[in-house]
Amino acid sequence: MDLSVIIPLYNEADSLPELKAWIDRSLKDYSYEIIFVDDGSTDNSWEVIRQLAGPAVRAIRFRRNYGKSAALYEGFAAAEGEVVVTMDADLQDSPEEVPEMVRMIREEGYDLVSGWKQHRKDNALTKNLPSKLYNWAARKVTGIKLHDMNCGLKAYRADVVKNIEVYGEMHRYIPYLAKNAGFKKIGEKRVAHQKRKYGSSKFGMDRFVNGLLDLMSLWFLSRFGGKPMHFFGTSGILMFLVGFVMTAWIIAAKLVYQARGLKFRAVTDQPLFYLALVAVVLGVILFLAGFIGEMVSRSAEGRNDYQVKERI
Repeated sequence: MDLSVIIPLYNEADSLPELKAWIDRSLKDYSYEIIFVDDGSTDNSWEVIRQLAGPAVRAIRFRRNYGKSAALYEGFAAAEGEVVVTMDADLQDSPEEVPEMVRMIREEGYDLVSGWKQHRKDNALTKNLPSKLYNWAARKVTGIKLHDMNCGLKAYRADVVKNIEVYGEMHRYIPYLAKNAGFKKIGEKRVAHQKRKYGSSKFGMDRFVNGLLDLMSLWFLSRFGGKPMHFFGTSGILMFLVGFVMTAWIIAAKLVYQARGLKFRAVTDQPLFYLALVAVVLGVILFLAGFIGEMVSRSAEGRNDYQVKERI
């Protein structure tokens, strides 16, 4: 099979028949399957999917709303196509962009091709500006030069989606997950962006704050998840040394003043002493945190789950 088109959805009953017909027109030259993942919709989305059922349509229904990452995870597990395409169900992503994205994967050797909604049809204040700031931060942290990392329209080589785990709200950072799994040829294609035709957006402004927090978590785990002592131990040693140097300075200053017969304050009367004490205690705590983290990491079941590309 050429393509698997995964469509996560939540309360998008009105758009589904039109989207299915649009996909059929756009992908008529391919063998493909459409996998609808109903993320606990409370409208009649599932009934509409039943009506659309056919040889090329598969569907998964959650008991409740788990989020887009969970929907993509299940869709990726079920996909059987050589190339896997994801798109949103709100008709804002155009299936007509898919053939070119597939060509880039097949002929140009990309592992992943992400859409770039260069001219967005969303509200400039609530969507466009925050999106630009978010993508700027994501480029700086991940080192992946994508203009629109969170675009729902993406195409993947099948082995990419089979070797990454999408969890929490990490669907925003699938290119970064792919890069960390060893799939480094990541491309981008300008895609058309349509205005929402039915319903309203399911994402609020909080997604940008949560997105940045998730990005920090993902960066930390990718850098230090398997070696926590490198972060906590180094930070603890530095903090301990700062506290030790401040303590030595206070004691040396007191001894010098005392030797010269000058007036001096008791060590415990100086604010610097308490700062030094806090630094030493924090240093010890950070070091112990790294030690405990290292013990947990070494006893984890997946500590040797490495991605093997090929064997001879």
